[in-house]
Amino acid sequence: MSWEQVYEQWLNEASLEEKLKQQLTTLKEDPVQLEDAFYAPLEFGTAGMRGILGPGINRMNIYTIRQATEGLARFMDAQDAQTKRRGVAIAYDSRHMSPEFAMEAAKTLAKHAIPSFVFESLRPTPELSFAVRHLHAFTGIMITASHNPAAYNGYKVYGEDGGQMPPADADALTTYVRGVENPLEVEVLSEEEVEHSGLITIIGEEVDIAYLKEVKAVTINPSLVEEMGKTLKLIYTPLHGTGKMLGEKALKQAGFEQFKLVPEQAIADPDFTTVKSPNPEEHSAFEYAIRLGEKENADLLIATDPDADRLGAAVRLPDGNYQVLSGNQIGALMIQYILEAHKQAGTLPENAAVLKSIVSSELPTAIADKYDTTMINVLTGFKFIAEKIQQFEEDHTHTFMFGFEESYGYLVKSFVRDKDAIQALVLLAEVAAFYKKQGMTLYDALQEMFKEYGYYAEKTISVTMSGIEGSAKIAALMTKFREEAPKKFAGINVIQTEDFKLLTKTDRSGKSEALTTPPSNVLKYVLEDESWIAVRPSGTEPKIKFYIGVKGSTQAQADEKIAAYEKSITNITEG
Repeated sequence: MSWEQVYEQWLNEASLEEKLKQQLTTLKEDPVQLEDAFYAPLEFGTAGMRGILGPGINRMNIYTIRQATEGLARFMDAQDAQTKRRGVAIAYDSRHMSPEFAMEAAKTLAKHAIPSFVFESLRPTPELSFAVRHLHAFTGIMITASHNPAAYNGYKVYGEDGGQMPPADADALTTYVRGVENPLEVEVLSEEEVEHSGLITIIGEEVDIAYLKEVKAVTINPSLVEEMGKTLKLIYTPLHGTGKMLGEKALKQAGFEQFKLVPEQAIADPDFTTVKSPNPEEHSAFEYAIRLGEKENADLLIATDPDADRLGAAVRLPDGNYQVLSGNQIGALMIQYILEAHKQAGTLPENAAVLKSIVSSELPTAIADKYDTTMINVLTGFKFIAEKIQQFEEDHTHTFMFGFEESYGYLVKSFVRDKDAIQALVLLAEVAAFYKKQGMTLYDALQEMFKEYGYYAEKTISVTMSGIEGSAKIAALMTKFREEAPKKFAGINVIQTEDFKLLTKTDRSGKSEALTTPPSNVLKYVLEDESWIAVRPSGTEPKIKFYIGVKGSTQAQADEKIAAYEKSITNITEG
């Protein structure tokens, strides 16, 4: 069926939601967007799906939500009856249509006699991960588009361990989802049937209380927080998202009394009115926090993204201005503090392990080495960190201490199996309190680390390639890097090439050995000056990403290396 025929099918659907009908009429005036909305189904992959809100099979709407959930229901129908009865936990963020999407998912499951546990109002992604485990549900659904702009929403599926589904399960689920051909034909329980079914349970405060009880264990040194929590000046912004409710409670519970919320951004707002993009990775997201921080002479500024799984921070410089930290720098500060605090307390396990993604900084590796702690690298995607945590619990080879990704995702305690900005909020405040007691800021702490371990610097370059042609361009670039593997970047020799799709690690002499990770479309090049460069397509957005990691003897030298490698990458991609 052509995209024009699919469009006509939607246009002539009598029961189509009225708002979508109106939007379809408007789309007629924009042929490019009309084709984009109908040319192919919204991709459902290992990270679920994410897309622009609107009518069409390539958009987020109640029908594509039903289609994805029908696939999940069929996947659960294939399990035994007891497994199916465990049901599905469902949460949602502050975005447009999130509550409606959550209930559509629940009604679709109910049509298959599958129970669901739906939060009464918006909640952070990490609480959904916790709820799956807490309620012993078989799976979980999170309605969120994370830090994407306001026009987007998304749908993520979690496994019974509370982590996003690992590749094998995700592939099986994807097969079922793709087997649902027409989203307009998926049946759901009516409102009247829902009332009598008893299959949809509304949850809320009792799960909040259980989650916050676990968060208490994030604090490593309660006496330190009790002493410094009264004087540490912290500014927190949830960027119009879900972080306020639990973030505020978690900080107070830990003993931090001098924090202030950015009032304009403490309001849940699906349009994210005060920011261009609600992404704590971007410096512009801190504009309001910096303004309030300067007024309050704050020690630390923290922002969480709309679904509160990512956390960014800005630290005060000696001149009183604020500098936004990278995700790698935040991770390094946390790891240094965790390992040192446990060492001082005599509670650092002999088999301690820290986990990070393959495209994250090597500074945390240097820190872990100092404390005789194992650093384990995993593929990008927090589900791979969650898998390792599960493995540690089963085989007792290591004790999990911390996990992070350079893209501002951190996990301190394993009662959640996804990145958790609420946990990170509490821990980073404690780290700042530790250094404040010594008369230092987190900026000072970073400089001390650089002097000890070397000047590490990283940069991520994201190139957006949207629409029908975008995915083809991304695929062509990956093929170019794979088949015409660079021998040098900026004149520096490549000494090792790691192909995570072919699972090979090849040195410059041509000698190869096997990689042990699951296959993934990622290429990584190790250079003879200890730098590295990686390239991968994004799993959730129409982007190709390049990662650069360097080490210098000074900050200036590290910055020069980053600039040289960035120019080299640009020459290759545009050549």
